[in-house]
Amino acid sequence: MVRLIATALLLAALPGMVVQAETLYERGAYLMGSIVACGNCHTPQGPNGPLAGKELSGGTRFDEPPFTAYAPNITPDRETGIGSWTDAQIVAAIREGKRPDGSLIGPPMPIEVYRGMSDADVAALVAYLRKVKPVRNAVPKSVYRMPLPDSYGPPVGAVAEVPAHDRLAYGAYLAGPLGHCIVCHSPMVEGRRDFTKVGAGGPPIAGPDGPVVPPNITPDRAHGIGAWTDAQIKRAITQGIDEHGRALSPPMAYRYYARIRASDLDAIVDYLRSLKPLASAG
Repeated sequence: MVRLIATALLLAALPGMVVQAETLYERGAYLMGSIVACGNCHTPQGPNGPLAGKELSGGTRFDEPPFTAYAPNITPDRETGIGSWTDAQIVAAIREGKRPDGSLIGPPMPIEVYRGMSDADVAALVAYLRKVKPVRNAVPKSVYRMPLPDSYGPPVGAVAEVPAHDRLAYGAYLAGPLGHCIVCHSPMVEGRRDFTKVGAGGPPIAGPDGPVVPPNITPDRAHGIGAWTDAQIKRAITQGIDEHGRALSPPMAYRYYARIRASDLDAIVDYLRSLKPLASAG
């Protein structure tokens, strides 16, 4: 008892040492506003950035040879958004790519890595989505000129949190299930990502200024970022500026990644440094 009282007094005397836990909504707001960056696809964009009052209301068009897809409205509007969905249905859409009616969500939603999102983090995203302003915006149905799978795998069970103190594991989690960096930056083989060559660079994707080729982000010194400093890697992620000071192109979500916490950036850099150095794909 004496020890508990002493501990309480010490904490009261040193308030700066007390770390207040994030609420579920606060965690969701941080993830949405930074590494997960759902708004990069789901928020309509104007010439000067996201349209005011339209957060997550959908409509962005992705025109690729195998599909013409439209980012859906994921605001709580009950008629054109997800306002009538249960929490479990939203979680299933994110991690399993299944809508409440049983139909499958197709590309470019990176379900293959979202399956690894922890229970706590997907619940945090749901908590945030519930508080977004409902926006009535009917979005066209996506058209696929390719077969979609019956599913992306078996139902996702419980997914534990990845401890932030394990920098490599947490960096892999940030660059995978949360930020899906490894999806865009890995090559495709027969319509599927080749994760045996993680980070070796991806196929061209549509950007606002034309097709963009996701570069090699492995530690290969000739083809990747092996010769870059940590500061240069962080600047590329958060500001869209390469090692030579040149501007990088969208659709990478620099506006959101600028809000990634310093400790999370450190973990991402550690993870990228740990990848197998590879020559660029293709």
